Amino acid sequence: MRCTACGRTAAAGQPVQHDVPPITQYASPDLIGQIAYAGADPADDPGWPSSGAADQAEYARWCRHICGMACLAMTLQHRDGHAPPLLDLLRASLPFGTYRTGPDGTIRGLFYAPFVDYITDRHGLTGEVQPDIGLDDLLARVTAGDLAMASVHKEIRRPDRAAPGRGGHLVLIVGYDPGSDAVHYRNPSGHTADTRAAVLPASTFETFFARRGITIQPSA
Repeated sequence: MRCTACGRTAAAGQPVQHDVPPITQYASPDLIGQIAYAGADPADDPGWPSSGAADQAEYARWCRHICGMACLAMTLQHRDGHAPPLLDLLRASLPFGTYRTGPDGTIRGLFYAPFVDYITDRHGLTGEVQPDIGLDDLLARVTAGDLAMASVHKEIRRPDRAAPGRGGHLVLIVGYDPGSDAVHYRNPSGHTADTRAAVLPASTFETFFARRGITIQPSA
């Protein structure tokens, strides 16, 4: 495997995996399955104060939209050993234009370029928007040392089922094993421990992948 964009060889045979702890966009990971598949209201999540939200209403409004902030928190936790609460990260990012709210209150985002501006300015991270990148090239970046926020369909948490689409949700790719062709990633909306710190064959991951994302150098 060779990254056509950067000229670096990815599949030299050595697996690469960053030690990144999973962080979920929902305050109580054990409730994600009920929220995703049983109609539970995230406003009832008793762990909401840990999100940094001012109240339950703020948490309920944003928790479905902050997969990107969870990916950022994982990156910061990996680099620094700690990370701010997700709603603190969100609020700090809004002046950069990371999300937009419509007249009807609809939330749009995460917008990639403003997000990269934010993480550069506020967190000293080096990020690069990847608007159209094949999985091979993205994994080459990971093998070369980057973390990668990849746009996938949220149903990647049930990979035994055919992918219903591509994109709309962000996961953090933390490693790749060329020998087994396995993608290691962290899913902010994983509903089980195995789907939060997940491993999939690249061929399966690719069926959910929208060919876009953000690469981040995890060191300052």
